[in-house]
Amino acid sequence: MTERKPPGVSFESWIDRQIREAQARGEFAELPGAGKPLPHITDTSYDELWWIKQKMAREGLSVLPPTLALRKEAEDALAAAATAPSEPAVRRIVEDINAKIREMMFKPPPGPPLGLKPYDVEKIVREWRERREG
Repeated sequence: MTERKPPGVSFESWIDRQIREAQARGEFAELPGAGKPLPHITDTSYDELWWIKQKMAREGLSVLPPTLALRKEAEDALAAAATAPSEPAVRRIVEDINAKIREMMFKPPPGPPLGLKPYDVEKIVREWRERREG
């Protein structure tokens, strides 16, 4: 913790002295981003939540209504099933996403409608076999 400002010393000179001493001790030498330009900001409008949005982007998080998140998960599951290494893996992937779709169909959350129905496991397995053979 820094010392208190002595009486009779202006704030500017007191702060300048503390910064100069910290620089001499090397306390600013290893800061992240030192010597690099500030990140380019493309949006010129001010957003009070800019730091939350940047943190979520860095962490790979998103805030979607549950139905939209499940739609995205279903798309990812179909892509994973198409590249699965075996037929049991394809069946497991499709059955897992079907269970989630059924659960949401029976207990719809608030927000946009799901717009999905469970996938036909046999059809997806048949398509997977055809891609492997062809």
